Amino acid sequence: MDVHGTVAEGFEPVGEAFAANFTLRGERGAAVAVYRDGHRVVDLWAGTRDVDGAADSAPWERGTAQIVRSATKGVAAAVLLLLHQRGELDLDAPVGTYWPEFKAAGKERTRVRDLLAHRAGVPVLDRPLTPEQAADPVLGAEAVAAQAPVWEPGTDHGYHAQTYSWLTGELVRRVTGGTIGEWTAREVAGPVGADLWVGLPADEAGRVGRVGQVEPPRSASGLRTRPKRSVAEAYADPESLTRRAFAAITPLPDENDPAYRAAVLPASNGIATADGLARFYAALVGEVDGGTRLFTPQTMELARTEHSAGPDRVLVAPTRFGLGHMLHSPASPLLGPGSFGHPGRGGALAFADPDSAIAFAYVTNGFHPNVTADPRAQALVHALRASLA
Repeated sequence: MDVHGTVAEGFEPVGEAFAANFTLRGERGAAVAVYRDGHRVVDLWAGTRDVDGAADSAPWERGTAQIVRSATKGVAAAVLLLLHQRGELDLDAPVGTYWPEFKAAGKERTRVRDLLAHRAGVPVLDRPLTPEQAADPVLGAEAVAAQAPVWEPGTDHGYHAQTYSWLTGELVRRVTGGTIGEWTAREVAGPVGADLWVGLPADEAGRVGRVGQVEPPRSASGLRTRPKRSVAEAYADPESLTRRAFAAITPLPDENDPAYRAAVLPASNGIATADGLARFYAALVGEVDGGTRLFTPQTMELARTEHSAGPDRVLVAPTRFGLGHMLHSPASPLLGPGSFGHPGRGGALAFADPDSAIAFAYVTNGFHPNVTADPRAQALVHALRASLA
């Protein structure tokens, strides 16, 4: 497998791990990018743009983008934190202050910070939405506003796998008057120079490869290649919170459908290059290429301060969340204790580590059957940790 791109001196282990993913862990097409102190030190890509790898598949190029599933949640969380940083959103205010309809069914005391930290108690919908309905921001917002909470908001946490789209999206619309995708393009991706979209523009569609589920090979590396049994069992139970949370959109959408990619679903359908995601996280913790910085030091601390921890009602395993971002934990290993970011189910991973001034992103077109700790991403994180050591 020919690997393209550049690796700065000292980061060679990341390049070696990236190449090994194709020979040992069933990689089809992927890219990885790392920034340190706001400057790119790793920029690699290989394989085919489309997961099927047919003879006529175009090769992955530097500008190839892919859907990153729940890694989009890290972008959505950053948007709300930036609105708070600008004084437009009070984290301790009830969500109903901005979105009165959300007070229904016992949610009147739900705070904005509860919504961000997966403590709002509405990870499921009693009446799931079709993909077409889910793409309608009005229908999605109405459904989650009417939903009764599964637990008293603010008292526990559970991963809001799909409903995070309408929770964050509608709150941003009520505060700014526009979509979270528009705000991301104007206030985040544009100033940072990041190839990153929540709601893919039609003129960028030609850069995006086809994704799909692939079965990972048995690995001799010692890295886990399958989800923990408890998560798998919970997902197999149609009555479990795990299954119901992921099935808030039923049937699961076709992620290669142009209509789905164009929808604004900040829980699940962001599209990015690896460099775009890494550049975004680099701008959260410092200046990128000596220019733009998004988070103040105070907002950065909010992002990585623990707000939820312990057994996750949806993901079953213990998880840790800041205000929207996942934090380093055995269930979702990042670079170190101070890291914050977000994985995408089955593959993608992006995070920042302020303590080492590192920003990292990995994207792939082949999704494995795991939720938070993909073995390919973890191999790269292990190699990055070794490079820094």
